[in-house]
Amino acid sequence: MNKLGRTPIVDLLRSALAGSSVNVAGWVRTRRDAREFSFLEINDGSCLANLQVVVAEHCAGYEHIREASTGSAVEIVGVLIESPGKGQRVELQASALRIVGGCPEDYPLQKKRHSDEFLREIGHLRSRTNKYGALFRIRSRLSFAVHEFFQRRGFHYIHTPIITGADCEGAGEMFRVTTLSGTEGGRQFGADDFSGDFFGKPAHLTVSGQLAVETFCLALSKVYTFGPTFRSENSNTSRHASEFWMIEPEIAFADLEDDMLLAESFVRHLLEFLQTDCREDLALFTQFVDPELADRLRNVLEAEFARVSYTEAIEILASSRHTFEFEPIWGRDLQSEHERYLTEQHFKGPVFVYDWPKEIKAFYMRQNADGKTVAAMDLLVPKIGELIGGSQREERHDYLLERINALGFKAADYWWYLDTRRFGSAPHAGFGLGFERLLMFATGISNIRDVIPFPRSPRNLEF
Repeated sequence: MNKLGRTPIVDLLRSALAGSSVNVAGWVRTRRDAREFSFLEINDGSCLANLQVVVAEHCAGYEHIREASTGSAVEIVGVLIESPGKGQRVELQASALRIVGGCPEDYPLQKKRHSDEFLREIGHLRSRTNKYGALFRIRSRLSFAVHEFFQRRGFHYIHTPIITGADCEGAGEMFRVTTLSGTEGGRQFGADDFSGDFFGKPAHLTVSGQLAVETFCLALSKVYTFGPTFRSENSNTSRHASEFWMIEPEIAFADLEDDMLLAESFVRHLLEFLQTDCREDLALFTQFVDPELADRLRNVLEAEFARVSYTEAIEILASSRHTFEFEPIWGRDLQSEHERYLTEQHFKGPVFVYDWPKEIKAFYMRQNADGKTVAAMDLLVPKIGELIGGSQREERHDYLLERINALGFKAADYWWYLDTRRFGSAPHAGFGLGFERLLMFATGISNIRDVIPFPRSPRNLEF
């Protein structure tokens, strides 16, 4: 069979004309047998829909049709004909069939519907299902849309380090990177002696590329990073993962208002792209996962993005007649129930909450004149809650150094970051958007483990 000129099924179903000779390859979803012919439904991952193939007894390779079981990989040459049935324009009349890879009866995806819990146990196969095939096509296309947004606006893509010596958030929930064995680390070297380790100092997997990308912001003006980040938080909730991807832009000569405008434009771009580019895959999630998904996405896309200070948000929550599990008190972080009340009941749409208490925010956020708050913002959206977190960065050297010392950090660990405030510092701002959180919002999927190809969480390292 000719391997050149193989046509993706998505192209056949969208634009190919009846009478065209084609070569396709994919995996069998179903097979139905009649006396002198069989119907195959095959899928190659290029789209949600299957291609129906009619394999008659005159087809070369017909003697192997019984091997074309569910899950088998096949290659087929034939002619497209108008489909007499409903659901697709054309079907393939096979002239030659080849079984590329057979599939035994213990193939675990024989049924059409499987629970998410079961599919997590076979993560190496779940992308062959309709749901996860659609999900990971959406993930791929939205990754492209992220780069498209920033590249069209003159942002420069910076590859920030995965191995770092700095803790961006100051939370300490970082994976250590070492070449020492447990014995070497425990006996030969003391707890604070890293002279025998690869870098000669503590090294960790990054929790954020922000601090690194800021240094390029103060040289190239508009930059972003999009890459994997890691947290060693021992949490098994549906919202936490040990490895996830972050999108983090930074803009120079910008304040908090500029930051919110960029975040709003970014979210609108992604939702518009999703509605047009991923329409067929997205429909699956409205039909089978979340019936309210399409309306919710459309409402956010068309809504005004409200803006409210943290202080005003607390007042709204405290004065509401809603019963909360956690009392809304100034100085405490907003809980998920607070975020959902603000977005789903009070504002009925997305809302920026800005000017947060400095004691619950990161050290690098610009301190406001009141001495109590920082120029930080969170973008909250219905159902998900926080989608984006960002701030104007503290560009004043003295303020930044004072804050680092007040929190008990070692200023020497951040000497390079402080240097950027000594040499030509400028106001700048940025935000972080967790890509998996975006995918949960975009698809209605409620567990973060189901929007990552290979999820990493406590006691979960299968591949």
